[in-house]
Amino acid sequence: MRNPTTALLLLLAIPACAAAADAAEGKRLVEANRCENCHHNVTMGGAKAVYLRKDRRVTTMEKLVSQVSVCNSQLKQQLFPEDEEHIVAYLNQAYYHFPAKK
Repeated sequence: MRNPTTALLLLLAIPACAAAADAAEGKRLVEANRCENCHHNVTMGGAKAVYLRKDRRVTTMEKLVSQVSVCNSQLKQQLFPEDEEHIVAYLNQAYYHFPAKK
């Protein structure tokens, strides 16, 4: 018979590993959902300009999380919360470089 405490710890660890944000998956989702096409239309220029402009709205990790959620909702992308987390991880890695949330 196995140790029930060990089995419980393993079960609790699985969702934590599965829920880890993956920047590569976030990049794939940004490309698959054509997020930058909308950004191009907003800036009337380079799609990435929305991330790089000096007067950008996103100035903290919390605002980045919120903005990704707003885009998902307004554009009816029907992304899962973990998809939003992947996108946040990608955008932060590629453009924003905010400290990791603790």
